[in-house]
Amino acid sequence: MTYKEKIKLPSKFENFTENKKMGFLKMKQLKESGKKVAGVFCTYTPLELVYAADMIPVSLCATTEDSIKYSEADLPKNLCPLIRSSYGFAVSDTCPYFYFSDIIIGETTCDGKKKMYELMSDFKNVHIMQLPQNNTDPLSLKLWINEIYKLKRVLEENFDVEITDEKLKKAIKDGNEERKNLRKFFELGKLNPSPLSGVTMSSTQDSFGFNFNRKEKNEMIVKKTQEIYEIWKKEFKNKKDKRPRILITGCPVGGVREKILTTIEKAGADIVAYENCSGVREKLTLIDENIENPIEAIAKKYLNISCSVMSPNKKRFEDLDMLIDEYQIDAVIEIVLQACHTFAIESTKVKKFVTEKKHKPYIYIESDYSMNDIGQISTRIEAFLEMI
Repeated sequence: MTYKEKIKLPSKFENFTENKKMGFLKMKQLKESGKKVAGVFCTYTPLELVYAADMIPVSLCATTEDSIKYSEADLPKNLCPLIRSSYGFAVSDTCPYFYFSDIIIGETTCDGKKKMYELMSDFKNVHIMQLPQNNTDPLSLKLWINEIYKLKRVLEENFDVEITDEKLKKAIKDGNEERKNLRKFFELGKLNPSPLSGVTMSSTQDSFGFNFNRKEKNEMIVKKTQEIYEIWKKEFKNKKDKRPRILITGCPVGGVREKILTTIEKAGADIVAYENCSGVREKLTLIDENIENPIEAIAKKYLNISCSVMSPNKKRFEDLDMLIDEYQIDAVIEIVLQACHTFAIESTKVKKFVTEKKHKPYIYIESDYSMNDIGQISTRIEAFLEMI
C-alpha cells in the first residue's frame, strides 16, 4: 500500500456522524503533514519510545457497543466487551485512530487481547510486547527491558528513525510533566464538595488524550485544572457536601460511563476518584529521571503499574489504601467488564481489603456495554447508597 493510499478516507466516511468525521479529518491532516502514528490500547505501552521516534501515540477506540457487531464473525460473544469493541472498530475501519495508525503496539496483558492481536495482525502492522506477569521478580525486569529494546529496534527499522538516549530522556521529562499535571487534575476530587462530577472528570480526562501536540496538551490540562479550582474557591469552598464520596476501581469505564457512572451520581453520590486505567493508576509513579539508562528507567516504571494481570499485585492495595484516605472515600464501587477474569477474581481480595481493613462499604458490579441490565444496576446502586 502506497503512502497516498494510506491517507485516503474509508469508503464508509459519508455515513459517519459529524464528530467521527472530524476525528478522521484531523488524523488525515496529521498524516498528510508527514507524521507517523502508533495506535495503543493499554497503559503498559511505553509511550516514551513512540515520542522519541517522533511519532504520535493515539489511544484506540474501544468504548461503544455499536462496533461489537463487526467483531462477531471472528470473536466469541462471551468475550470482554472492550476487546470485542476494539476489534470491531479495527475490522470495520470505523475508528479514525486505528485506520490511520502505521503500527499497533500491543502487549500480552489479558488472554483475550493477545489472541485478538494475532487476528489483527492479518490486516494491520502489529508489534506485540511480551509483558511479564510478575513485577516483583528481577528476571521480569530483565525481560521487560529486553522487550523495550526490541520495540526500539522495531520503530527504528520500520520508520527509519534513530531513538537516542537524549530523545528518550526528553520524552521521559515531558511524560513526567504530563503525569504530574493529570494527577493535579484528578486531585480536584479531594476537594469537598467535589468541583466537578465524576462523569465529567472521566470524559474530560479522555478529551485531553485527543490533543496530539504534547505541549498544548499539558497547557490545556493545567488551564482546565486551574479554571475548575478557581470556580470551586468562589462558589463551593467551605460548603461541605453530605453526598457519599465514591471511589471507582476495577476495569476501564469508558464503555459504561453513561450506564453506570451516571447512574451512581443520579442516585445521590459523588464519584471523586478512579483507581483504574481510566484514572490515576498509571500516573501515580513517575519515571526516575536520575537513572542513567533511560530504557531501564522506563522499564521499571511501566512494570510497576498495578493492573490485575500482575500476580501478586500488592501495589494495587497500597494505592487503594492511599486513595481511600486522601480522597476521604465513603464507599468503593468495583466495576468489572464481562469475562475480565483477572479483575473478577482479584475483586475477592479487594472486597476483603476495603471492608475489613478500611471498614468501608463495597459493591461489585459486573456488566458489558449493552443497556440490558440498566434497571438491575440502578436498583442495586440505589440500595447500596441507602446503606451508607
